Amino acid sequence: MKLKDIECADISRFRGELMGAAMLFIILFHVPLGRGDAFFGLHRLGNVGVDMFFFLSGMGLWFAWTKGKENATSADKGFGLGRFYQRRFARIMPAWLIMASLFYVPDFLGARKYSPSFVNLLGDITINLDFWRFDELTFWYIPAIMAFYVIAPFYMELIRRHPVYRWLPVLAVMWCVIVQWVVPIHQAVGHLEIFWSRVPIFLIGINIGEQVRRKDKIDGSALWLILLFFVVAFASSLYLEQIRHGKFPLFAERMIYIPLTVCGILLLNLLLKLSPAWLLRVLTFVGSISLETYLIHVHFVMKPIAQYHLGYWPTFLLTVLISLPLAWALHRLLQPLVNILSNRKKPTTVRE
Repeated sequence: MKLKDIECADISRFRGELMGAAMLFIILFHVPLGRGDAFFGLHRLGNVGVDMFFFLSGMGLWFAWTKGKENATSADKGFGLGRFYQRRFARIMPAWLIMASLFYVPDFLGARKYSPSFVNLLGDITINLDFWRFDELTFWYIPAIMAFYVIAPFYMELIRRHPVYRWLPVLAVMWCVIVQWVVPIHQAVGHLEIFWSRVPIFLIGINIGEQVRRKDKIDGSALWLILLFFVVAFASSLYLEQIRHGKFPLFAERMIYIPLTVCGILLLNLLLKLSPAWLLRVLTFVGSISLETYLIHVHFVMKPIAQYHLGYWPTFLLTVLISLPLAWALHRLLQPLVNILSNRKKPTTVRE
């Protein structure tokens, strides 16, 4: 019996649902759990949700870039960097500035644990300066994705003109090894390992964007190969986290996350095709407010709840149930401003 071909377009079709699943994985990862718990390794693997976000974001940027290039008129003088950056940063900055201010300003007025000076406070609120200085991880995804937004147009234009440069993710993997073990480089930029180790999956997301846009198909027999990659990546990552946690450089596991992310998304798409409509709606809803949920759920919801020591699953459920309405309210509050700043006539829930 011949297996049905795997449709690359499903990555775009279920993008909202995949982002919703990724957000739930991240919350599972952030809720504290003791090392001795049998679920510890799976809990740690929720971190792959970040890689899913970067992969899907890269693919979305390719759609936006190529669509802009195709639709640009002579009057526009092409689809420029200005408009691209305007729409990307208009989506992320309003929510970021509000939540960063709510976190860093009270700290500055009190303990000054994060922002010892006013200049440092401004840097933390605008570009999360201390992440770049010494790997302060409070909201690290935001400065990372902003940096990816900055470099993405140059990479996308490069591979559009010279497709051979789609091999650059391999160089990004090599760079991760260099950063870890070449001592002078490690001393200079090794503190940004969490950023460097996500560069390959982001570039791969951009690379696959054209196959998704063209609605290419993968021969159905490849399902067994995809399953093989997924099982090997999942089992090895689970072993590393459950048994060897803290005894290996994290970048090494994040290289395993690359096939785990790509194959996991392809397999999730197959499951989503069989899922009930209500589940798809729930995941799409979570995906549409994933930025706001990310900004809110750890420091404003989960950590206060964790102080009551209710246990892992009650803390997770309460974090989800409280964070999502707050994230939705923030999203709705800021949506008119986002539309104005991004020069959109209609609201959108698609993440680019």
